[in-house]
Amino acid sequence: MTAKEYLSQARRLKAIIHSRRRELEYWKQMEGAVSGSQFEAHYNPNRANEAPFVRCVTKIDEVERGLADLIEELACLVKDIEDRLDTLDDREEHLLLRYRYLEGYSWEKISVLMSVSLRTVHRIHASALQKFPAPD
Repeated sequence: MTAKEYLSQARRLKAIIHSRRRELEYWKQMEGAVSGSQFEAHYNPNRANEAPFVRCVTKIDEVERGLADLIEELACLVKDIEDRLDTLDDREEHLLLRYRYLEGYSWEKISVLMSVSLRTVHRIHASALQKFPAPD
């Protein structure tokens, strides 16, 4: 795995977490919108035997558990990336990789934050990726 592939995992994981949070909000809204007051318990083989809101509650629990696992995975990955970043001697390279892969900043924003040209940002990035100790 290249340094860029390894570092990009954090950004992708954050995107997945964001998506799962939106899904959780959807199911929470559905839970409040689904009424169970007219539910009558009678047997019909062609119909579900549970109140309509039960599906929403079950889905909320499922999404929350998956989200907790993803957040734990992200925390471990970020800790490992930070430990690897700390091994870089050049503070500019360290900062640039942090901005790009942990903070998710654009090249333009990094250029402004570091007070260097866009071309210099790309040069520092290339150098940092060469020195970053990615796992095998």
